[in-house]
Amino acid sequence: MKKLFAQIIKFGFVGGLCFLIDFVISTVLFHLLIHAVSRNMATAVGGFFGFTISVIVNYVLSMKFVFERKEDMSRKKEFVIFIILSVIGLGINEVILLACSAMYEGSAVLMAAFGDTLWFAVSKVIATAIVMVYNFISRKIFLEKKS
Repeated sequence: MKKLFAQIIKFGFVGGLCFLIDFVISTVLFHLLIHAVSRNMATAVGGFFGFTISVIVNYVLSMKFVFERKEDMSRKKEFVIFIILSVIGLGINEVILLACSAMYEGSAVLMAAFGDTLWFAVSKVIATAIVMVYNFISRKIFLEKKS
């Protein structure tokens, strides 16, 4: 139990750092694109690039500090599985961001209470929390050495 708790703490630190990377890249791209393309497109593009770059950093840190590698799995196979699991997480992330964007655009109350930036930030936090749980469970199941 202590080992699992320590692993969750390490996963949280790695996830927190990768969240910051994702959040900064997503937000910067959103702001650069919001006046050039639709809100949904700016949201999707920002979310995609932030998520993708953070996944690469996450792979390196997760496999070094969080999960015990399977000795019989090649690094190439491990990376491919990590990417597949992450692409599923990206899909979950994008669906949540777009649902939040649609909810925002459809609500005068939300638009009055939140600006574009704050609503995007709230959406990103919600999406990240859900995807983080999915990531831990799926990586533990498919990538970690069984004790």
